[in-house]
Amino acid sequence: MQPTDDYRPAPTPWTVYLGFVLLVLAVVGIVVFATSPAPYVIERPGPVFNTLGQVENSHGDEVELIDIPHETTYPTSGTLDMLTVYLDGSPQTPISWIDVALAWFNPSRSIVALDAVFPPGQTDDEANQESAQQMDSSQQDAVAAALTELGIPYTSTLAVAEVITGTPADGVLQAGDELLSAGGIRLDNVEQLRAKLAASGVGVPIELGIRRAGVEQTVTLSPEPSPQDGSATIGIYPGATYEFPIDVNIQLNNVGGPSAGTMFALGIYDKLTPGELAGGEKIAGTGTIDGSGTVGAIGGIVQKMYGARDDGADWFLAPESNCSEVVGHIPDGIRVFSISTLDEAIKSVEAIANGDTSSLATCQAEPAQG
Repeated sequence: MQPTDDYRPAPTPWTVYLGFVLLVLAVVGIVVFATSPAPYVIERPGPVFNTLGQVENSHGDEVELIDIPHETTYPTSGTLDMLTVYLDGSPQTPISWIDVALAWFNPSRSIVALDAVFPPGQTDDEANQESAQQMDSSQQDAVAAALTELGIPYTSTLAVAEVITGTPADGVLQAGDELLSAGGIRLDNVEQLRAKLAASGVGVPIELGIRRAGVEQTVTLSPEPSPQDGSATIGIYPGATYEFPIDVNIQLNNVGGPSAGTMFALGIYDKLTPGELAGGEKIAGTGTIDGSGTVGAIGGIVQKMYGARDDGADWFLAPESNCSEVVGHIPDGIRVFSISTLDEAIKSVEAIANGDTSSLATCQAEPAQG
């Protein structure tokens, strides 16, 4: 007898068919899952704008991003760049799980829960309106901060810019109401209002002194937790109404949010003061600002550092309150300094221009807890 291979029975047709069906179902399942809506949005670097330079207006003409007519302005050099962040995804246009997977492996991308960016029930149009309002307020706050730094007097009033439907303020406050006091303490700016709400706490009634149509009155509200971070909020977009002695026009289309305030203020200050503040250096930065010059935290700090680096910036000014997000995420090729006021930002730019940054503050890792 001749030797033979081990005998293996041929697969029967039904097992082949079953295997093929299972394979197809598995592939279809993976595709359906990968392309199904994910409850996240993705932040990525957006365009960079030099506050000392020019931009294209809605008519296609090149104009100064910061225009200060009727006033003596001075030559500038270098750049004071503001950064933006693109947001992929929204309640109406969700991203897929495959988008999330791809972003996971890209250090310049950040994956954020959808509800953290878009409160439940908020539409794209409402989000855009909110963002535009924040940009407008940040521009006015930047002018106020620059004039404060220059010692140029102006008048200001804290007011309600918009009331959010379904919040404690709905039906109690109105757009245009002037905010005079909170808990019996006079209010001069938005930061004081936020601090007073935080001190009062969620669910604890607080009295607000307001002026509506010239008549002063008192209303009582109970703050609720913010859907973004749980902080005490009453459901308004506050903003200061200013009367400035000079005209400052910030011309920037299709960009929203409050995070460019600090760089706007630096650009205004540079144009209104002799000498070239940046000294030819390419400096980028970010941060909200109020009329007193206090720099506040922003979102998308990592994406903005990558955007600055990719645009050729050597230096980056980051809000001190964002330092915990900065540490360990600084892209190669850029140095980051922390600031908490406009005065610190100005001194940082001056130090960079002079080539001596040894005294500037940097973001440090939090000490280990024992």
